[in-house]
Amino acid sequence: MMNADAIQNRRAAFRALHASGCFLLPNPWDVGSAVALARLGAKALATTSSGHAWAHGQPDGAMGRSQILAHLQAMVAATDLPVNADFEDGFGSSPEAVHESVSMAIATGVAGLSIEDSTGDAEHPLRSIEDSVARLRAARRAIDESGHDVMLVGRAENFFVGRPDLDDTLARIRAYAQAGADCLYAPGIRTAEQIRAVVESAGGKPVNLLIGSPGQMTLQQAASLGVRRVSVGGALARSAWSGFLDASRQMLADGSFDALPATPSGAELNGLFKP
Repeated sequence: MMNADAIQNRRAAFRALHASGCFLLPNPWDVGSAVALARLGAKALATTSSGHAWAHGQPDGAMGRSQILAHLQAMVAATDLPVNADFEDGFGSSPEAVHESVSMAIATGVAGLSIEDSTGDAEHPLRSIEDSVARLRAARRAIDESGHDVMLVGRAENFFVGRPDLDDTLARIRAYAQAGADCLYAPGIRTAEQIRAVVESAGGKPVNLLIGSPGQMTLQQAASLGVRRVSVGGALARSAWSGFLDASRQMLADGSFDALPATPSGAELNGLFKP
């Protein structure tokens, strides 16, 4: 059983990180990558639904609630850092079901969790604002009833699901802030104008920015736009898969092992994970 005082301290530290400045919130996909990031100096961690799913041979969104809850528990236990949960859509078809799922997530010891407004339906990828607000309020109620200081992140998925409507995104950000989200997130926005607009619409609440590819901007540039935290989603997992796939394809296609010397040595990894 996780020490209650230690979890409370992590949650307090996580909230304090959002008070000023801008911090990196990297996304490990398993215990090993979480431990590595902690040893490398990360201040907090966020899970990634995609990275976790790929590690289990599944596409993003295919993992069930019980699998995600077990993953969250393992990630919280892996390090002493606060963990923000990528909790997808809250794993519920109704606000009441979201309330139940969020209550379960809180019990894993996470310091924050996000609720998406996407549906997984390519024809209608976004829930209505009204439905999304009701689900977010249910999550807020679960947190408040628990008595634990878990941060709630409201996610407007417009740009992530192929509906890059900035006006609708901003309307959702404002609605989610009013519904009780502690932090706002519109994954997929990229330009300075879009980022500034989201920060303004958040009404003073912290904003998370996703940077998942090279050439977007630095952490310092994000900070200058008013962003409080930067996460990378499945990018670190994709980086690992890139090396694996390149080497594997080369070996299987022509019997060449030239891609392998670019990997870290076993001694380096053993040193990283040595207690």
